[in-house]
Amino acid sequence: MVNKKITAPKIATLTGHNSAIFSIIPYKAPHLFLSGAGDGWIVEWNFNDPEMGNLVAKVETQIFSLCYLADANKVVAGNMNGGVHWVDLANPTETKNILQHEKGVFAIQEIGNSLLTAGGAGMLTRWDIEQQKTVESLHLSNQSLRCMAYSPQRNELAIGASDHHIYLLDADTLAIKQTIKAAHENSVFTIKYSPNQQFLISGGRDAHLRVRDLHQDGKEVSFQPAHWYTINDIAFHPKAPIFATASRDKTIKIWDAETYELLKVIETVRDQGHLNSVNRLFWSTFNDYLVSCGDDRSIMVWDIKYS
Repeated sequence: MVNKKITAPKIATLTGHNSAIFSIIPYKAPHLFLSGAGDGWIVEWNFNDPEMGNLVAKVETQIFSLCYLADANKVVAGNMNGGVHWVDLANPTETKNILQHEKGVFAIQEIGNSLLTAGGAGMLTRWDIEQQKTVESLHLSNQSLRCMAYSPQRNELAIGASDHHIYLLDADTLAIKQTIKAAHENSVFTIKYSPNQQFLISGGRDAHLRVRDLHQDGKEVSFQPAHWYTINDIAFHPKAPIFATASRDKTIKIWDAETYELLKVIETVRDQGHLNSVNRLFWSTFNDYLVSCGDDRSIMVWDIKYS
């Protein structure tokens, strides 16, 4: 264990959703964020008044993914049936639902004037944001595309799939630059670029945390069984060299982003953590709060202190 101290007091528990929460993302201002859940609700939350959530929109089925489009003043939500909802925030009752994918829409990424959605049948689709229409689709895998990350510096998309592979794509052409085969022993559920864009960190159903050096053609430089069950998400601290992982084992773990050593475990009983699977993380720039959500229908705000 390295000589670094992490404290992680919980400062708020946000309730109101009636089902498991699958997505949390930043919103219009640093003190605001959105959540999307199995009840079909998209809810706005305010760190300055965490007890009161504001219902932004409601769709007819479970929400798996969210993306806020600031320039277009829209929120895009992916549902469990492959539908892509376009919510006009100026008139949220006029939500447009386009059935594009099969099964769930697990990841959404904005790049310039385009939006990319990744679905349960292995299809990656590019959308024109202004027209809310598909531009092109790529059948990347015969199994679900579970996660997606974007590197502006490398002009690259990293996509993790249930076929155990990680695909690196040119962000402009969607041409496959590299396929990292058998990247995990099972589905790849989460993938993130390090802040300096050199390393690719992934977690999967195999509960393993893997780090690859993109300057060495994706060579694996760290591998460890990080959780007891599936790793659902990874989030980097806005400033400090640490990151967090969320798991179906109900825990959140804080890691050193340089040595990949475990620094802190946030648990159910000791830390009043989640009662069920922790599904998503969001590390806010507002007071550097770490936000988590899970199957227990709650959102928790953590004041992570690093020294």
